[in-house]
Amino acid sequence: MKNRKLLMIPGPIEFTPAVMRALGMPTTSHVAANFIDIFGEALEDLRKVFLAPSGQPFILAGSGTLAMDMAAANLVEPGDGALVVNTGYFSERFATMLSRYGAKVASVGTAGVGGAPTLQEVEAVLQSSHPRLMTITHVDTSTGVATNVKELAALGNKHGALVIVDGVCATGGEVMHQDEWGIDVALTASQKAIGVPPGLALLVAGPKAMERFKSRKTPVLNYYADWHEWLPIMQAYELRKPSYFGTPAVNLVWALNVSLKEILAEGMEARFTRHGKLSTSFKAAVQALGLKQVPVRPELYATTLSAVYYPEGVDASMLKHVDEAGVIVAGGLHPAIKTKYFRVGHMGAATGADILATVGAIETGLKKSGYKFEVGTGIHAAQKALNS
Repeated sequence: MKNRKLLMIPGPIEFTPAVMRALGMPTTSHVAANFIDIFGEALEDLRKVFLAPSGQPFILAGSGTLAMDMAAANLVEPGDGALVVNTGYFSERFATMLSRYGAKVASVGTAGVGGAPTLQEVEAVLQSSHPRLMTITHVDTSTGVATNVKELAALGNKHGALVIVDGVCATGGEVMHQDEWGIDVALTASQKAIGVPPGLALLVAGPKAMERFKSRKTPVLNYYADWHEWLPIMQAYELRKPSYFGTPAVNLVWALNVSLKEILAEGMEARFTRHGKLSTSFKAAVQALGLKQVPVRPELYATTLSAVYYPEGVDASMLKHVDEAGVIVAGGLHPAIKTKYFRVGHMGAATGADILATVGAIETGLKKSGYKFEVGTGIHAAQKALNS
């Protein structure tokens, strides 16, 4: 009898058995020959997953917030203009970070939760403020809003802004071609679509970002995140040489090496397609059940998660019933609507069977909460989408 619940939150997610076995290996020295080799492989494979053959990868012990902080610390100098494309809580967090390092931050967003600025609105601010860098949240975990990264990056390049993409809830699941799209920095964390337990900050910096970093005139104000310290370490590991600045998360790097190889074995385009199918299936169930999503337009729906409003008469107590039915989903995060919605992650190792189990548990939660609907409606819609 299975003695655990299905974890369907937007990170941490379910991980493959091979990844978990790697995590449980006896810990080796961070300068052991076999560890140096797998760290070097992980750096090389990170470029392939980000589709950034010209990029410089960084793998650090830390969270996605550290990856964001690293980008801000190394690429901002006091007085620099920065533009934040605001789609939710994590966009606002990036704005705060940039300000801490002395940037003059402008933000472009929409009134209310669940929207995203138009390309025309973003370009208008780029033209008027001429920022040195622009941040884009690919998927804001608080709202389930996905941005048009390809077109936004093109605008940033057109107007001379360094383009930084927060892909914490996107990379490895949402379509992204870092080099082809002109993204100067892409960053993520291990515990979402990359498919590794929490604890690694992952970042790939392109040539323009590295050039900007090397030409800075002031010291990096964050000691732990300083690329001056980490760049020689990453370069040494890739050359299969021992080096040290801070102790890496040895077992997590072993697990990352396994997960990256699983991702590449699936193939990036096939992986993007699979994530799209899972997302379409879950959202078909949401629509069939008469529920509304937080993003205000379908073109803003994220692939890696769904943010769903409770129906009238139902509140967050529904999640207890979903949990009792064997599935864990997440409550709201955005402060403005925190008690009004819930979130479901469908990324990484998630399968069609996981989607059906999750929809079934949500139907149970809705039924026990007094919501009136025909039982099985969501499951049928999800199944139909999976089979289409």
